[in-house]
Amino acid sequence: MTRRTDLPIEASLDALVGALRGPGAAVLVAEPGAGKTTVVPLVLLDEPWCTGRIIVVEPRRVAARAAATQLASQLGEPPGATVGWRMRGDTKVGRTTRIEVITDGVFTRLLQHDPSLDGISCLVLDEFHERSLDVDLGLALALDVRRALRPELRILVMSATIDAAAVARLLDGAPVVEASGRTFPVATRWIGPATPMLAPDAVADATRRALAETTGDVLVFLPGAREIRGTARALGTPSATDVHALHGSLAPAEQDRVLDAAPPGRRKVILSTNVAETSLTIEGVTAVVDSGWVRRSVNDPRRAMSGLVTVRVSRASADQRRGRAGRVGPGVGYRLWAEHEHALLDAHDPPEIALADLVPLALELARWGDPEGAQLSWLDPPPARALDPARATLRSLDLVDGEGRLTAHGRTVVELPLHPRLAHALCRAREIDPAIAALACSVAALLGEREIGDDRRDADLAHRIDALGGRGRSSAPPAVAARVRDEAARLRRLLDLPNGVAPASIDAIGRVVALAYPDRIARRRPASARYLLANGAGGVLEARDNLGTSEWLAIADLEVRPDGGDAPILLAAPITDRDAETLGGVRTEIVREWDRRTREVRVARERRIGAIVLATSPVDDRDAAQDALLAGVRAEGLELLPRLGEATPLRARLAFCRRHLGTDWPAVDDEALLDRLDEWLRPALVRLDARRARDLGRVDVASAVGHLVPWSLAARLDELAPTHVTTPNGRRRTVDYTGDDPVVSVRLQDAFGWHATPRLAGGRVPIVISLLSPADRPVQITRDLAGFWAGSYVQVRAEMRGRYPKHKWPEDPTALSSG
Repeated sequence: MTRRTDLPIEASLDALVGALRGPGAAVLVAEPGAGKTTVVPLVLLDEPWCTGRIIVVEPRRVAARAAATQLASQLGEPPGATVGWRMRGDTKVGRTTRIEVITDGVFTRLLQHDPSLDGISCLVLDEFHERSLDVDLGLALALDVRRALRPELRILVMSATIDAAAVARLLDGAPVVEASGRTFPVATRWIGPATPMLAPDAVADATRRALAETTGDVLVFLPGAREIRGTARALGTPSATDVHALHGSLAPAEQDRVLDAAPPGRRKVILSTNVAETSLTIEGVTAVVDSGWVRRSVNDPRRAMSGLVTVRVSRASADQRRGRAGRVGPGVGYRLWAEHEHALLDAHDPPEIALADLVPLALELARWGDPEGAQLSWLDPPPARALDPARATLRSLDLVDGEGRLTAHGRTVVELPLHPRLAHALCRAREIDPAIAALACSVAALLGEREIGDDRRDADLAHRIDALGGRGRSSAPPAVAARVRDEAARLRRLLDLPNGVAPASIDAIGRVVALAYPDRIARRRPASARYLLANGAGGVLEARDNLGTSEWLAIADLEVRPDGGDAPILLAAPITDRDAETLGGVRTEIVREWDRRTREVRVARERRIGAIVLATSPVDDRDAAQDALLAGVRAEGLELLPRLGEATPLRARLAFCRRHLGTDWPAVDDEALLDRLDEWLRPALVRLDARRARDLGRVDVASAVGHLVPWSLAARLDELAPTHVTTPNGRRRTVDYTGDDPVVSVRLQDAFGWHATPRLAGGRVPIVISLLSPADRPVQITRDLAGFWAGSYVQVRAEMRGRYPKHKWPEDPTALSSG
């Protein structure tokens, strides 16, 4: 095979080839411009062990197609010969193809359909630092295959910026090979401070400055296609300049135009998402304008909601972006934030597995036969706080059973190349009506496209469907519309829908969305554009959105708020109240809760769809009321019990026994009592037939807490930790256990006759005795009474005789007691 010899990667190829000939796995850390993507796969084809195909995994469709095209061009061949690509809805491979460049989603499907990876000699994971969910899962599955079935399978992980040591450990101690890059110096211009909200005018001004101060093309990084459109409008058409958009939804021909060199005498401005951050080389770029923002898909497992969020870029990503200006010569990076703000950015982007919706991952794990992923090797294991709710979602959609195994429905759904929710909706729609299923295919294809070129900013999905067909007041770009139609047709074929079946009316879009997202059925709050979702989250429509008068919505997409506030609703469709009840799963339950505002219990029978209450009526239910009272105490603390102070002496005695006699004695601190409310407080509420907050005032807390003490220990409590001690002259004095040591306060004369300090806890612990004068003023504090009598008592006696001459002050205080 032909390979280039003028790129920096050449100096590291011998080490890389040797590493893969040995243990069969390696990590390649290659700086930008080294040539790893366009050279390494061709070199590996010449290796003796490479008798099958090489699979190169790229994290983005644009990058996969560009990489395959460049590799093929080096061989003087068109794509589809020795080198081809494979991605959802777009495949160009032939019988002679030996290098397949695939996207990460295709990677996991490849492993699931053929776990033995027959005919594949090597897996190359490029740009691994992007750490997509599918790449992390795919590597975990590939390692499982390699260890169990294919020890000869080669695995190469490549990136410019990764924790190479951690990846090498994951690959069983694979060698790390490093390669220098080819970059030129890039100057930094700080244009700050950062604006709280991304401002298209500010980005356009920075772009004009870059055009004025540099001579090459300008690459502008923005969070998404919406911001690209806004910046394009603000920028206009600078002289002798062509403005291009670059994002993952572009048609291949449009991508080629962006990547091609500008015509002589003209310059290019490329408005791009982070698709151009690392995976693509765009010739001619000498300036980068970085907005400082990125759009990321995140999951909020607490509210069972996932969506998009716009956040600040990390320092690592910002440096990657700036470096794109130094590929062909010295460049300039313009940053729309102040220099001092740079240190406040996160150091690195978190891996997608730490943030994303894990429902697709959970379904793939169930398909693999390891529902919890416990048997797989992960660079970062899926967090339980997100995986557990994802598995619960699969159960709610009847995709897995109680053991986490695929159901018959789940086995059908997992074969569809869609998010499990959408695939579930398609299958259920097919059961309802083929026409609804045909519409569902269009909706699913549309939701997979994200950007359809419709500048109307309302959230109505019906308008997107109209735009695809050229109806309504706007239309989608022809290439996008064709791609969505092709994908919808492919889905209809996968569902085996009858030929020629017409999609149902767009009025049924909401039913399709509700099938996929029953937890996102939402009801409008009174007199507002704010909605309560069935999962308990809040959503809000933009002002004057035409959906704002809809009582019920089924929401397909939201922009999650990092602060947990109402999420902007991006895509939704109206549904009827009947559809909401039918598809949302109405249930009737007894609600028992503590109202912190009124400080009272609330017990009611409610018909509800998740968090949405349809109807409510009060219920007289003693058990439910007591549950609510216990919830109130848990929420507000033991101080909600008016007689709590009466239990302080008992709690102090029990704490003393636990401290000195062992953990057989119950813990009775606040935390322990709150943990065991059902054991001591509930029985008291039952005895009192408590139903309202005022009944808490009747609870004898000391008696209730006492029920935590086992009978065998309770019988000895007064012996081991008595409430009082009796002095030699017969007076009872209270023992105070609230401090670190038990303390008793007695007049000095009452202690006459005690030879030594009284001891508690079976003789283990001496009492601290506070000796008082006849006027109850402190004279001495001691835990060694015998030592006091033999020592400082002489001086105290002299002082007392002078101050209280009418009282008896014997020379030998142990011989008698004072009357």
